[in-house]
Amino acid sequence: MKKLAFRPLLSITAILLYTCILSCKSGEKLYNKGRYDEAVTAFVKKLQRKPQDATATRMLPDAYKQAQLVREDRVNGYLRSNNQLKWENIRNEYRALQTLYNAIHSSPAALKLVQPKDYRDAITGAQENAAEMRYDRGMALLDRGDKASARLAFDEFNAALKLIPDYRDTKQRRDEAYQMGVINVVVSEIEVRSPYYQFSADQFRDYLVRNLQQRSINQFVQFYDERVVRNENLRPDEYIELRFFDFVVGQTYVDRIQRDVSKEIVVGTTKDSTGKEFNIYKTVKATLFITKKTVVSKGLLDYRITNTGNGQLLRTDRIPGSYTWLNQFGTFKGDERALSDEDKQLMGGRDMPPPPPTDLFMEFTRPIYDQLAGDLQSFYNRI
Repeated sequence: MKKLAFRPLLSITAILLYTCILSCKSGEKLYNKGRYDEAVTAFVKKLQRKPQDATATRMLPDAYKQAQLVREDRVNGYLRSNNQLKWENIRNEYRALQTLYNAIHSSPAALKLVQPKDYRDAITGAQENAAEMRYDRGMALLDRGDKASARLAFDEFNAALKLIPDYRDTKQRRDEAYQMGVINVVVSEIEVRSPYYQFSADQFRDYLVRNLQQRSINQFVQFYDERVVRNENLRPDEYIELRFFDFVVGQTYVDRIQRDVSKEIVVGTTKDSTGKEFNIYKTVKATLFITKKTVVSKGLLDYRITNTGNGQLLRTDRIPGSYTWLNQFGTFKGDERALSDEDKQLMGGRDMPPPPPTDLFMEFTRPIYDQLAGDLQSFYNRI
């Protein structure tokens, strides 16, 4: 009974011992590879479990010293560089050193061996310098007065706010940069040659504008319906002109087909003089009378994107679209057994009227709409 009770305890002790040995070996290996930050962390964890561990006690002070030397050497290198964004790199180095400071303070045994340096003030100073540099870069870009620079300024102000959320008047400047950098794009009304299709054309345009707005293609591109712009007196930067070209709706073709069909079928069996059984075949025939009604709707959409400031044509293309409505039905004379399964599916049915012209218009413009929306997304993603 004593042996049974002792074995689980021995196993747990062995596991803990193995883990401690592994941790120390891991810390020593990391140190030898020059990965001093990780070595410090490994030694601190070891001391949290075993405060008197000889390897961790011996190697932690030097591991911290080496980590500190490497990081501070990098800081000095950044300070000597001409990189405007060096303060963000310096802040990252100080943060890494502060992480080691916090780790050592989490272990009383480690804190007896090493007195780590507190880098909180250094982090704050580097962060303020980094935010100031981002702010100054944003202001310089904003002063250029063009849209492309304003969009870059927006990014700089955003970066400053990530460093210090309430830095000076950065939020106000960021909003100013956005308003200056945004491109207002107006989608034109669509004129069609027949007032009968005007409502469908308006629906096409409404769906397009709504889709472009909901896709959030680019934060610096805003799409507007021409009617909205007219009512709000908004000045557009770019104008998308849409025009349906050479379209037909409801072009009807009727084909009447007469076709003779035949098939050999088994009608019975017979036996020869030896008693072997054979099938008896008969050819059955029928005549099919099939009516095929096809209604074709098709057309082209021209679109042009123009810079309203200088009249420059930015993009132009022509997109085709089509839709075919089909109705087939038929009758037959003769033996039904001559019909194939496909023929049988055509039998019956009735002469059905095609959808209304407005529905046909929407159907043939559906592929045009999909391609146009994709083209515009690709075009405005470039900004």
